[in-house]
Amino acid sequence: MDERQLEIFAAVAEESSFSRAARRLFAAQSTVSAAVRSLEQELGAKLFERSTRSVELTPFGESVLGDARAALEAMERIRARASPGAEGLRGRVRLGIFSNLEYLDLPELLGRFHREHPLVNLRLVVSSAGSTGLVDDLRHSRLDVALVGLPPQDLGGLDVAPLGEAEFVAVLPAGHPLASRRSVKLAELAGESFVDTPPGFGNRVVVDRAFERLGKPRTVVAEVPELPAVPLYVAEGLGIAVVPLITTVSGARLVTVPLKDGPVWTLSAVARPQHNAAAAALLELLTTHRGSTEPQATLR
Repeated sequence: MDERQLEIFAAVAEESSFSRAARRLFAAQSTVSAAVRSLEQELGAKLFERSTRSVELTPFGESVLGDARAALEAMERIRARASPGAEGLRGRVRLGIFSNLEYLDLPELLGRFHREHPLVNLRLVVSSAGSTGLVDDLRHSRLDVALVGLPPQDLGGLDVAPLGEAEFVAVLPAGHPLASRRSVKLAELAGESFVDTPPGFGNRVVVDRAFERLGKPRTVVAEVPELPAVPLYVAEGLGIAVVPLITTVSGARLVTVPLKDGPVWTLSAVARPQHNAAAAALLELLTTHRGSTEPQATLR
């Protein structure tokens, strides 16, 4: 068993595909397949169930994937300690992100990171389950660092660097009975129909819990996969929304009203303990950026 075999095993597991793993590793698909077969023969157990349509981990493969990732990360740390700064930082960082976070110029930050560490490969990953999915990927070693919008109590056991906070506002159609108010309470909105992001998104988790604490679970009638698009559906009369002030809310048909007792949304950069040197460098850059641009919406 060698490092390349473990790297190929992890790549196939993460991509659920031999061909995608081969492209990611800049290797021939036959080389990837041969490496997995060789590893299975050495272990005396199957790692994957293969079909013409899918590649899935066997129970044994699932049980040893974390150990394989840990071994690869340990090898990276050994190299870094053996020759610190000899040729610059090397390695790979898998960064979990969610799209359209307007106040954080992620391309600029990652461009800066690449200029400082050109030998580090970056891979950006999104999750259909939002911040909750990214944290799950992090805990299962499918990511190295993630930007998430979950409350601190959901991030136990991880290294957490808060990057900013934002208050929530109610987004209402211009003709709504509460649209002329200077502020509203959450309880006054409880009987409304809501537009929101899907379950698992950080803002959805925070708002759902706030209504549950009031004993007034709400009804979400439309789920939109990107937070900046939520006000567009409110403007079309599908419902109202409660969103954090991290995105642009504009339009003559919309009114934003502050919440008297609203929750707080927190953006954090999160990493697993014992992360590799490349992940530590990226986390440091994100943390240094904290406070230079606080989250705020453009309200028109």
